[in-house]
Amino acid sequence: MTILITGATGTVSSAVLRSLAGTEDVRVLVRDAAKAPSGVEVAVGDLHKPETLGQAFKGVDTLWLLTAMGPQAPHASMNAVWAARKAGVDHIVRMSAIGAAHDAPTRNGRLHALSDVELAASGLGWTVIRPAFFMQNLFGSVNGDTLYGATGEGRVSMIDVRDIGDFAAAVLRDPAPHKGKTYTLTGPASISLGDAAAALSKVYGTPIDYQPVTVDDAERAMRAAGLPEWDAAVTKEYLTAYAQGWGDYTTPAFTDVTGRPGRSFTDFAKDHADRLRSR
Repeated sequence: MTILITGATGTVSSAVLRSLAGTEDVRVLVRDAAKAPSGVEVAVGDLHKPETLGQAFKGVDTLWLLTAMGPQAPHASMNAVWAARKAGVDHIVRMSAIGAAHDAPTRNGRLHALSDVELAASGLGWTVIRPAFFMQNLFGSVNGDTLYGATGEGRVSMIDVRDIGDFAAAVLRDPAPHKGKTYTLTGPASISLGDAAAALSKVYGTPIDYQPVTVDDAERAMRAAGLPEWDAAVTKEYLTAYAQGWGDYTTPAFTDVTGRPGRSFTDFAKDHADRLRSR
């Protein structure tokens, strides 16, 4: 069984590849072969250029479909689904977004809803994964003895990206039991950034305070750091929703499929103290 991984150089797909370690017949789709991860078959193609996908999808049984956030994401997803149909792919595991729906509070969520519906109508086997806010999004958020964030006092069921990788790998290895299912993946607890600061205080052994920032200030900081205008604006939409309690819930999906609890924020903080804290 050949598994094709898209978005192979990104944070989530890299985690999926690590979780698939030891699995035979894994192929990655990249735009630049020089940047491809080692130890797997490499196919060169671009989801935004359908004419480049035929050979890359040939012989693929299961596809991990991840598209970069942006207004053209449905175009990329559409091209992948069409290429999969033509190549005879059996099953697509699609990375969607938390709360994806036609009435989602973010443009990203509404765009993902379109692609989720298209996949469900494709005639292929499919599974949709909708993960919550990534714990890894907090990398670099601690400066000195302060954790900065723009989710106010909202509680969020953050998930470790490594758990997304483990979950996706389990489905990719044996997709049949997951056919036609949509999974919302969360961490084991819904926490505020104040709770996160308290956990970091214990991990670091020194007091860490939480300092809320406004969503407008957060957007300006993202723009100043080089994030594209659309991405920064949509991230602001997410931050606004989270501050209002939109992400304050958990689901049992991760444990139901993997048979183990998800990593806690404390587990994450212990494993990534070197990246969480700005130096």
